[in-house]
Amino acid sequence: MKLVIVESPAKAKTINKYLGKDYQVLASFGHIRDLPSKDGSVNPDEDFAMTWELSAGGKKRLADIVKAVKECDTIVLASDPDREGEAIAWHILEELKTKKLLKDKKIERVVFHEITKSAVSEAIKNPRQIDDNLVSAYMARRALDYLVGFTLSPVLWRKLPGSKSAGRVQSVALRLICERETEIEKFKAEEYWTIDAELFTKSQALIKSRLIQLDGKKLEKFDLNSEEKALKAKAKIESQDFSIANVERKKTNRYPAPPFTTSTLQQEAARKLRFSAKKTMQIAQKLYEDGFITYMRTDAVNLSKEAIEACRDAILKYFGEAYLPKIPKEYKTKSKNAQEAHEAIRPSDVMNTPKKMEAKLDNDAHKLYELIWKRTVACQMNPAIMDKVVIDAISNDKLIMLRANGQVIDFDGFLKLYQESKDDSDEDDENKILPNVENGENVNKGEIIPEQHFTVPPPRFTEASLVKKLEELGIGRPSTYATIIAVLQERKYVKVEKLRFIPEDRGRIVTVFLENFFKKYVEYDFTAQLEEFLDNVSAGEMEWKKLLSGFWVKFIKNIEAVKPLQISEVIEKIDEVLSYHLFPPREDNSDPRICPECGQGKLSVKLGKFGAFIGCSNYPDCKYTKPLTDTADEEATSTAKTPNAEDKIMGEINGMNIYLKKGPYGFYVQLGEDATATTEKPKRSALPKNITPDELTSEQAIRLVSMPFDLGEDITVNTGKFGPYVKQGNKSQSLRGEDNIFNITLERAKELLSNAKERPSGQLLGINPKNKQEVHLLSGRYGPYIKSGHTNYAIPKALKEKELSLEDALSIINGK
Repeated sequence: MKLVIVESPAKAKTINKYLGKDYQVLASFGHIRDLPSKDGSVNPDEDFAMTWELSAGGKKRLADIVKAVKECDTIVLASDPDREGEAIAWHILEELKTKKLLKDKKIERVVFHEITKSAVSEAIKNPRQIDDNLVSAYMARRALDYLVGFTLSPVLWRKLPGSKSAGRVQSVALRLICERETEIEKFKAEEYWTIDAELFTKSQALIKSRLIQLDGKKLEKFDLNSEEKALKAKAKIESQDFSIANVERKKTNRYPAPPFTTSTLQQEAARKLRFSAKKTMQIAQKLYEDGFITYMRTDAVNLSKEAIEACRDAILKYFGEAYLPKIPKEYKTKSKNAQEAHEAIRPSDVMNTPKKMEAKLDNDAHKLYELIWKRTVACQMNPAIMDKVVIDAISNDKLIMLRANGQVIDFDGFLKLYQESKDDSDEDDENKILPNVENGENVNKGEIIPEQHFTVPPPRFTEASLVKKLEELGIGRPSTYATIIAVLQERKYVKVEKLRFIPEDRGRIVTVFLENFFKKYVEYDFTAQLEEFLDNVSAGEMEWKKLLSGFWVKFIKNIEAVKPLQISEVIEKIDEVLSYHLFPPREDNSDPRICPECGQGKLSVKLGKFGAFIGCSNYPDCKYTKPLTDTADEEATSTAKTPNAEDKIMGEINGMNIYLKKGPYGFYVQLGEDATATTEKPKRSALPKNITPDELTSEQAIRLVSMPFDLGEDITVNTGKFGPYVKQGNKSQSLRGEDNIFNITLERAKELLSNAKERPSGQLLGINPKNKQEVHLLSGRYGPYIKSGHTNYAIPKALKEKELSLEDALSIINGK
């Protein structure tokens, strides 16, 4: 017997379909152990010794694995093909070594980048050993993040009460958002004017042009910076006659974008689908585990030869020969730091078109799959051919020139299927058709239109543009961006309005503190260089402890230097750096720091229990204050229910733990954390009467929080007020006896439903004249009934076979 260990039950279920009876597939539910969230888990004084601890769920998973290991002769570690996957496999192997269970066992590490029968079979035939370099890179990254978080955050809490935490990459991403906001605040709009002119050919065809040369000189953007200058320029144009001076026509090719990497998928899903990075990765993970797409954490843009051929077959079948290039297009990864990169994100089978996948995927999953499919196929299509035209018209005195730009699509090529979106792009004013004209041809003037403009500040970051910027700077890795963005919002360092990030005062204050007292560790170049070093560890070019040692020596010196710092010094620096933001100039030019309440005291930044606020220098005589941080979450936290130490983790779905809990009415399972004042109530499901807490398995817990569960053919199993049942359309049947939500199969559900009567849908009988309430005939578990307002009325036996009228219903209501 061979034991195959993967991360998730969904992946295990898919792989199990492809392997024979000689294999047993188990899921570890991600990492079975991690560094405990307490000081000392990484000890720099003992050569960076790391203390690992099994999670509550990890203990259960390990027990299942240990039991299976005793019955097998080969252990196949088949976790994901990246650094995290390698670490998951290593952790499991280390625990089994500790328990001395590996004697006479064959150990194999296999990786596949798509969960298809051919890919899994090929991987099983070509095993390897654990990659020590990838494990070292994982430990270095984990240790760095731990040391920064557990060393810097306490300093932050002491010097800045109300602050949450600081992180190695998180703090740099926050700095980007804060710097952009400062740019916007300090931006001063400048006025400028453009002048458009309508020109008509002898056949009365319109040419819309713009002034580009005045008085014999090229017109610069701010040359016309007032209405007076614009009107003078307009008068000069009106005084002249114009003729065509130059016509330039050329064809240009527009090429498709390469297939998706992790970051470009996150960017495009944000632009086109309005998905957060976190949501995109959760859906992509499910698509991968179900065998529909290749592995979704990759920096590569190359495609396998088989995938390219499949794309070419699809292009020929669905679009025709004109769209198929003579030579296949091969993309090469340009990223210097591309790591664990094997292939771009693509459909596992290109012939599974979005249309074919509609019935297999929910709405959001289908949208993301369609995006991936279109991008993959489009990247192998012919380029679009654009006809570009430039027409210049010159005045009789040769001192004024007007220009018109136009462009039409001569051949749509890949644009027939897919067009990449852009962030904050200006409207393309060149997509217009221009008439045919000849050099020297006279044109008549129409309306001359001066238009006022003002320069605009740089836009705030969206998720897409922030991910793009982080990748450009080499900060973090695409697989971590979703987590970074989520943490910034959870910590209340940023908020999102109209899909754009706005830094909260709390976030700006933390950034000021780090920039002034830990400057090196929020510098873009330093963070990017650290990522490069970590990639060198992955490649076996650097020893991981040497990297940690070099970082720690300087970092701890910085920590020790800041510890004696007085809070008053921190406050002065925040007050100085954020002065323009906190005390913006007033319209009447009065001192923005004068207290609005007493009119005499000076306003300045102060620190309280829950963070920074603005207070008056005349305190305690003047009690004026203005909070800078939202303290509602701190107050909610102080009264929020703390996690029960007896809660048991049964597994996880999309990164959310499934807990077994005990409430006033018995045991239940819960997906995610307890609700607070700022979070939604988590999904819960009571334990069925035939299952005790000790007997509950992780698979059963997953089934319970996944209700209603789709069995196929539009049949679902669910639990309701009166117990478990199966449902198809308007037909439903209770589960009794040996049938339950865990063992019910599609075939058994169809058998039960074949004897169930289809319930009629609801019917409005009319209005009750007494209280003006609607009277409905509805169908319930025990047959039809009448409902009026919030009250239900049983139908007497004598009337059950009759087609009820409003009068019948009113007699039932009045009789009760």
